[in-house]
Amino acid sequence: MPGPQQRGPRRPLSVRGSRPAARLGGNSRLRIGVGRVLLIGALVVAGVKLVQVQGLQAQELSLQAQKQRTTPIDIPAERGSILDRNGNQLAFSIEVRALYILPQRARKNWDDAHAKDAKKYPGTYEDRAREMAKFISSTLGPQVNGEKTDEETVYQQLVKDISYEVLVSEAEPAKAAKIVTKYPAEIGSEYRSKRIYPNGDLASNIIGAANWRQEEKPPTVQGILGLENAQDNVLAGRTGRRVVDTMSGDDTLVIPNTERELVKPQPGKSLELTIDIDTQYAVQKIVSDYAAKTKAKNASAVVLDSRTGEIVAMANDKTYDPTDFGNASEDQKRNTAVSSSFEPGSVNKIVTAAAAVEYGLFKPDDVLQVPGSIKVADRVIKDAWNHGTVPMSFTGVFAKSSNVGTLEAAQQVGQERYAEMLQKFGLGKRTQSGVPAEEAGVVPPLNQWSGSTFGNLPIGQGLSMTLLQMTGMYQAIANDGLRIPPRLIRAEIGEAGARSEKQRPDGVRVVSPETAKTVRDMFRSVTQSDPRDANQNGTGKPAAVPGYQIAGKTGTAQQIDQNCKCYSQSQYWTTFAGILPADNPRYVVGIMLDAPSDAQSAAPVFHEIATFLTQRFQVPMSAEQTPYVRLQL
Repeated sequence: MPGPQQRGPRRPLSVRGSRPAARLGGNSRLRIGVGRVLLIGALVVAGVKLVQVQGLQAQELSLQAQKQRTTPIDIPAERGSILDRNGNQLAFSIEVRALYILPQRARKNWDDAHAKDAKKYPGTYEDRAREMAKFISSTLGPQVNGEKTDEETVYQQLVKDISYEVLVSEAEPAKAAKIVTKYPAEIGSEYRSKRIYPNGDLASNIIGAANWRQEEKPPTVQGILGLENAQDNVLAGRTGRRVVDTMSGDDTLVIPNTERELVKPQPGKSLELTIDIDTQYAVQKIVSDYAAKTKAKNASAVVLDSRTGEIVAMANDKTYDPTDFGNASEDQKRNTAVSSSFEPGSVNKIVTAAAAVEYGLFKPDDVLQVPGSIKVADRVIKDAWNHGTVPMSFTGVFAKSSNVGTLEAAQQVGQERYAEMLQKFGLGKRTQSGVPAEEAGVVPPLNQWSGSTFGNLPIGQGLSMTLLQMTGMYQAIANDGLRIPPRLIRAEIGEAGARSEKQRPDGVRVVSPETAKTVRDMFRSVTQSDPRDANQNGTGKPAAVPGYQIAGKTGTAQQIDQNCKCYSQSQYWTTFAGILPADNPRYVVGIMLDAPSDAQSAAPVFHEIATFLTQRFQVPMSAEQTPYVRLQL
C-alpha cells in the first residue's frame, strides 16, 4: 500500500498587506495627481480674477467702495441741568431726533427695485414719496417747533434732486421711530439734543444760553452765553462713539439704520445754584416794573444771604429768551449787576462810618458842627441842601447823607487807613463769585491820589464798583464784620445724584463784630421818619418795612457827561443797599437805577423786595421797633 503523498514545506504566513491594499495604493497616486491639477486650475482662476479686479474692474470697484464705507462718529453726551437751590430746573436737555433722507439714493433704489419686481414695488418714486409724506405729516402734525411738516412741504423735500435733506430737526423720538420703522430703506434718524428753559427769560442774564451746533465735531449742544458757556466743560460730559456706513465718500451722509458698535457717552454734571427761583421771579418783576415807571436806562438788584454770601437773586430789568438769543440786543444779554460798574454815591459812605468807629474816632452820639461846605484841595464840596453850620450827631451825618460831615470824619480817618478799608471791603477786584462776565470796578491806588481825590472817594465818586460788590460791602456789616465773598454755584451733581459741594470761600475780616453792630444800628436811622420835624428824617424813609428794623443807605451819584467830560447835572445813578432785619440780619439787598427820571430814589425798590423776602422766608419780626434818634440838634 503506497505511503502518504509527500508535500513540500508549508509556506510561512505573510506579513504584507493583501492584494486589495495594493490596488488602493494605485488610487491614492491618482487622487494626488487630480488634486495637483485642481490646485493649479484654482491658482490660474485666482490669477485671472486678480488681474480682472486689479486691472479691468479696478476703477469700477473703487467707485463702489467709495460709495459705502465704515465711518466712526462721536456721540455727544447728555448735557447736565442747571438747578436752583431747591432743585427746580432752570435749564435741562431733552432728546430729539432729526429725520433725514438721501433723496437721490432713495429714488435710484426705488427705480431699480421697481424694474426688478413691479408688483412688489408698484408706481413711481413720486407715488412712493407722496405716500411717505402723508404718513410723516400725519405722525408729526403740520409743524414741529416752527418747522413746517405738512404733507406738501414734506413731499417737496422727498423729491428734491439732492444727496441729503433734513426733513425735521426736532422730532419726538417715539414719533421718529414710528416713521423710520415704516420706511427703513428711505428715512434715517439722527440723535440730537434740545436745551429747554422752562421759565423763559427768568434769570437768563445769569444762566445764559446753549443750543445744538451741527457744525461742531462732534455735533453737540454747546454753551454760548452766561453759565452755559462759562461752565460748558462741566455741563457737557464726555462723548461716546458709534460706527455707521456713509455714502459717496462723504462722512456726513449716513446710510439709514447702519449704526452699530455703540460706545456709551458719559453724561455731564448738573449745577445747583444758590438762586431761589421764586425770589428771582419776584425781584426780576419788581426791578422791571420800577425801571419802566422811572424810565431808567437800566436797573438791577442783588439779594445776598447775609451769613453765607450766597446769591439768592440777581435780576436786571432787561432779559431775553434763551431759545432765541440771536434776536436779543447786547443790552438784553448783558448781566448789568456784574458787568457794569458805576459810581455808587453816598452808599459808599459806609466805608467812612466803619473806619471811624473801628479806629475809635467817633461814637454814634458824638456831635459834629457841620458847615454848609468844605474845601478839599482845589474843590469845594457842599451838601445836597443849603444850610449854615448845624450840629449833627455822627449818626445823623449818615442818616441825612451829609457830604460835608462825611468828609470831616474821613479826614480824621486819614488817607492810608481809608485806602486800607476800601481793600478790606473788596473793592477794585472781582469777587470771584462764579457769575460770568464780572468786572472788577476801579479804585485808584493810593500813590495815584491827587489832592482832591480824598474829597471824592468818601462820598462815592472817583471810584466805581459793580452792584454785586456794593451789596457785598453791606453783607460784611450784616455778618458782624466778616465779609464772605459772594458765590453762585452751590454744588455739582454727577451720575446717580452724586453731589460735590463747592468749597465756601474764606471770610475776610473787615471790622470787629462790635463795630459792625454799631454801624448797623447807626444806619437804621436812614429809614427814620418824623412827621413833626423834617430835620429828623432820614433819606431812605420809603425803604422802611413795618415790623422790621432796616439798616441801609441811599446813594445818588452824578454820571459823566460825555460832551463836556464833566459831571452831569441831569443824569444820575441812584442806589440803595439795605440789611433785613438790622437786629438779626438774614438778607442784604442792593439796588442800582441808571439815570431814572428826576433822579428818583431806589429806596422804594428795597421796600418791595424786603417785603417779599419776609413773606417768602417767613422772617420773624424784629423784637422791638427801631429806636428814635436825634439826627440834627
